[in-house]
Amino acid sequence: MDMRHLRCFVAVAEELHFGRAAQRLHLTQPPVSLAIKELEDELGVRLLERTSRRIALTPAGAEALQDAYAVLASADLMRRRAQEAAQGLMGSLTIGFISLPAYSFLPTLLRRFTQDYPRVKVSLLEGTTDQLIHDVESGRIDLGLVFQTSDLPPTLDAQLVLLEPLVVALPEHHPAAAQATVSLGKLAQEQFLGFERHNGPMMFDAIVATCMKHGFSPQIFSARQMHTIVSMVSGGLGVALVPACVQALQRQGVVYRPLRGDKPQVATEAVWRSSDQSPVLQAFRQMLPKVK
Repeated sequence: MDMRHLRCFVAVAEELHFGRAAQRLHLTQPPVSLAIKELEDELGVRLLERTSRRIALTPAGAEALQDAYAVLASADLMRRRAQEAAQGLMGSLTIGFISLPAYSFLPTLLRRFTQDYPRVKVSLLEGTTDQLIHDVESGRIDLGLVFQTSDLPPTLDAQLVLLEPLVVALPEHHPAAAQATVSLGKLAQEQFLGFERHNGPMMFDAIVATCMKHGFSPQIFSARQMHTIVSMVSGGLGVALVPACVQALQRQGVVYRPLRGDKPQVATEAVWRSSDQSPVLQAFRQMLPKVK
């Protein structure tokens, strides 16, 4: 069934005049009359009663008009949804993230994105850097927010989204907690809580290199999540070097202090499959923070 036939029928049924219907459709009258005849032939019923003075819907025409409205509305919805999908206005997006973006830019970014693209279903998955990179590569998630790594698979692209200085997290009763800034060398005998290297090699290397600059190699007790590290600090199990945004995680029993002297930084990047040309992904990437 031709959509053109239905549009002509609706116009004539509403105008009850072939000339006005043709004008409304930006057509001449003969094509409109032919479209009605072809539609009646296809359906096998008369839709309009025509006399020299008036045009009226038949009972079958009145029923067919309601169906025509429904079919045209469905066709318009299909066209609109296809256009929205092509423009990245609808669809789905799965984002994996380590904890740092959740303490900094991610909540605001998600609020903006869901306001601008309300018909995109966003799913979130928290994990470690190595796990999230694998999930992006395998197609389980569309984009990962991870610690920057030099071992990114060649099938993935990356963009720097966050650069944060390290601060020291201390148990609140630690002697250094009373100081405005902390000399890292004074913590040489402490147990440091941090990630295993494969969970965040750039983060791990930054912590070790910073401690080595201050004359010692840190004794590291490993954990997999930032909130776990902070929780263990609050329990007095050690100290930790953490990105400054982690200060948003206000855990009772923990204080944060800037380092004295050099301010080493750690980087977070967004990673995605190079082959993924999804408009939804492109729209989300456009909103990511730009770090110069």
